[in-house]
Amino acid sequence: MSAEVEKSEAPKMGERKSSRFTAGSVRDLALGDTENYDYGALCMPSIPCRKDKKTMDRFYPHDEPLPLLLCLVMGLQHAFAMVGGLITPPYVVFKFTISFMDVELQQYAIVASLIASGICTIINVIRVPIPLTEKLFGRQLYIGSGLLSVMGTSFTFLPIFEIGIRQMKADGIDGTVAYGMMVGTCMVASLLEVIFSVLPGRYIRAVFPPVVCAVTVTLIGLALTGTGMKYWGGGVVCAEMIWKQHAQVVGAVGDTVSAIPGAICTNGEVKLPYGSAEYIGLGFSVLCFLVFLEFFGSPFMKNANVIIALLFGYFIAGVSNYEGLDYVNNDKIAAAPWFDFVWTQWFGLGFYAPALIPVLVAYIVTTVETVGDVTATCEVSRLPTNGMDYSSRIQGALLSDAFCSTLAGLMTGMPNTTFSQNNGVIALTKCASRRAGIATGVVLILIGVFSKIAGIITSIPDSVLGGMTVFLFANVLTSGLSLFQAVDLKSRRLRFITAMSLAIGAGVTVWPWAFQDMRASSYTAAFWTCEDCSTAMKGLRNAVSIFLSTGYCVGSIVAIILNAILPEDPPEAEIKAGITNVDWDAVGATEEKPDDEFEDDATPESAIENVATDASDKETQKETA
Repeated sequence: MSAEVEKSEAPKMGERKSSRFTAGSVRDLALGDTENYDYGALCMPSIPCRKDKKTMDRFYPHDEPLPLLLCLVMGLQHAFAMVGGLITPPYVVFKFTISFMDVELQQYAIVASLIASGICTIINVIRVPIPLTEKLFGRQLYIGSGLLSVMGTSFTFLPIFEIGIRQMKADGIDGTVAYGMMVGTCMVASLLEVIFSVLPGRYIRAVFPPVVCAVTVTLIGLALTGTGMKYWGGGVVCAEMIWKQHAQVVGAVGDTVSAIPGAICTNGEVKLPYGSAEYIGLGFSVLCFLVFLEFFGSPFMKNANVIIALLFGYFIAGVSNYEGLDYVNNDKIAAAPWFDFVWTQWFGLGFYAPALIPVLVAYIVTTVETVGDVTATCEVSRLPTNGMDYSSRIQGALLSDAFCSTLAGLMTGMPNTTFSQNNGVIALTKCASRRAGIATGVVLILIGVFSKIAGIITSIPDSVLGGMTVFLFANVLTSGLSLFQAVDLKSRRLRFITAMSLAIGAGVTVWPWAFQDMRASSYTAAFWTCEDCSTAMKGLRNAVSIFLSTGYCVGSIVAIILNAILPEDPPEAEIKAGITNVDWDAVGATEEKPDDEFEDDATPESAIENVATDASDKETQKETA
């Protein structure tokens, strides 16, 4: 009897094997437990004024083993949240600075940027340990933060690339060669961030306190928002040439003023002056749909609002026309190959010395951004923002920035850094799982390889792209303003640092022509005219021009210097000294109150103020007597 029981209870080999691959286990692998993973809350549209709104209640930590479908959904959200900002810097550089008419180059730039960003995101998320570093540095060093922190082409380098390439083209250097020289310069300068990555965290925080971070990010957002407005009106080049439409100049065009480049913006087959109502309307459709999504969109749609609104504006442009002319050029889509990869175009690598100092400043700026981004990611991921684990993640993120910027350069792309807008995706979806980050990288690589998508992107009218980028860039500005919450602007010292750095940085951003040459007018800025200078002097002059005309570069350096040299506020120092040297007998307190007799809401600060006030009153009484 017992033998029969044992025989019946013992699982057969076939049964044991099949138990691993039941329908339930496959479903859990693909979909997960329906009690833990609520797809309805993720995709349910919002209904304003509805009380029983469905929300994402469960939080998924950074090591959560997400099922495959949720990995894909979350990966798509993060990819869509960043793809608009990811493709903008290379597209703008290649279209408006290198070659306006070479659509093939513009499409390749988008492909290379997507693939490089996908690979860099995966590296940053999985967190690769570096061998032998524990023996050399006394601690284990990593490449990557090990968080759901995505990587993408940095906006910080966009103005520097534009100005540097423009100056090299003025000196007779081909645009693609100039781009390769800028990429090589960035690869060399990335060593600065390697140095930052091995420094203890306390030194980094001392050099880049909250006031410096806030000023830097605010100035970046301000500069980019102005650039987005140029796209919205029809395009960057025609925006900067709008002065040719002035009544006092119109009669001179073709006589003493060159008509090329001109103030006529081309969007598809349509050619209209910058700021035409038709262009403004197309861009405004994107902003209107963003508001609509904020009212009615599901969590998924709200996180991907930028790309969805861009596609809506693209649809409006596709079904519209101006006097029979189309705003969308379908030839660009037809000309794009089905598949592409990096290195199908090569621009060489070089070095442009005049851009070195501005690029180094840009890496300082990205260091500030990365520290802030990783801190924010740790907060929304419910991980500590101090201690050894936090410092290790900061170190890995900074080294990942440097490594991925070099890797992206080898892949013909611009430098890569962390993307802050994805922290909002984590906060809204309550998913911080690293598996979602890996899925994001895979999605970006697939989008890049399938290059027809790049063809679609390049066919989007500039005015539609401007409607999206104005909002996208203004989010960077908003992030900078939010950082001022950590700055005590009641402090005279911090208020002075903020005002001085913003005075110079914002002033230069709004009107850079005091130090920068206007388009198609090289070496003519009155600050330092240098048409007849030697090659070496032109290089020095260009370096100074790039630095002084890039608002966040000069503004950040001013903030760092003032923070280092200005003393603490005198009132604070006097109070501290006064409290330390108080003659307690003179205070007049003859009895000590028991601890339980103090008010419950008393604070150390109020106690200090009371002591200082009592001491001052006592001195006044003595003088009166």
